[in-house]
Amino acid sequence: MVAFMRRLKALLLLPITGLLMLFISHHGGEEWWIALQQPFQPDDLSKCTCDKCISEGDEWFMAHFNQTVHPFLTRQSNVSAQNFLWWKRLQGDPNDLGTFRRAVDRVFQLFPSGKRLMGSGPRHCMSCSVVGNSENLQASHNGALIDLSDAVFRMNGAPTKDYEEDVGKKTTFHIMYPESAVDLADNSTHLVLVPFKTLDLYWLISAFTTGSIRFTYLPVKKKIKANKDLVMILNPEFIKYVYEIWLKNNGRYPSTGFLGLMLAIHICDEVNVFGFGADQNGNWRHYWEELKNKNLRTGVHSGREEYKLIQQLATKGKINFFPGR
Repeated sequence: MVAFMRRLKALLLLPITGLLMLFISHHGGEEWWIALQQPFQPDDLSKCTCDKCISEGDEWFMAHFNQTVHPFLTRQSNVSAQNFLWWKRLQGDPNDLGTFRRAVDRVFQLFPSGKRLMGSGPRHCMSCSVVGNSENLQASHNGALIDLSDAVFRMNGAPTKDYEEDVGKKTTFHIMYPESAVDLADNSTHLVLVPFKTLDLYWLISAFTTGSIRFTYLPVKKKIKANKDLVMILNPEFIKYVYEIWLKNNGRYPSTGFLGLMLAIHICDEVNVFGFGADQNGNWRHYWEELKNKNLRTGVHSGREEYKLIQQLATKGKINFFPGR
């Protein structure tokens, strides 16, 4: 976590004006502001230039970490029949593999197909902040620290407006499923869809075109505001890999937040984690909501197992974990 911690030290030592001058001097005149507005373009994942890279060392971590499972769905993705059968059970998908493959083909008639997260040439050490939605973000004052990362991951309905001091305002990847979808204010933010059924792929098409799909198992947004050219879709095989290898089949399937964390582990060099875990009373609630159900838990997800894995990743030095208050 060397690159990120250097930035942290700079943040702690510099007042706001000094921090601004640091960015300007680093990026050169007005170029720093232009650079921050550009769509995120991660380079070749094999060219990690960190002093310590996330994919190096530790027998336990390497027994779980599988770089051959591509996180994103493409037109060329070959989801196996076995993995499809597992995935379709998550939310009772009635469709067969052929219908799923036709849906994938239709999706990539509208959205960029086979978009790569890699490129050639050297790059710097890429740091990422994964921001969960836990109440423990409140009064954390971690917003500026979160925004120091090269890429910031957010999930579902997470707002930043009026919460910037604690959660930051930068969003590079916004991960959602149809029932949790929100409009994206920033045209440079990637919408990352987590599909749990074939209908989710058809909803994605509808949300950018006709708006005809308004209900799945809940009412959903009929239209969504986002950059069509930056849409990405999580691979069902990646979801299964996270569930079986990392979570050891705990819960019905991984939470969106944990999938976001594992995605960051696979595409970033350094991963910094904020906003995960229950509150002081053991309740799982969002930082922007009042808790009405005093017995709120994590539903189909194994919150305790996910949190335990986050702590273990931190202990192993694979992530930098900020548990909050």
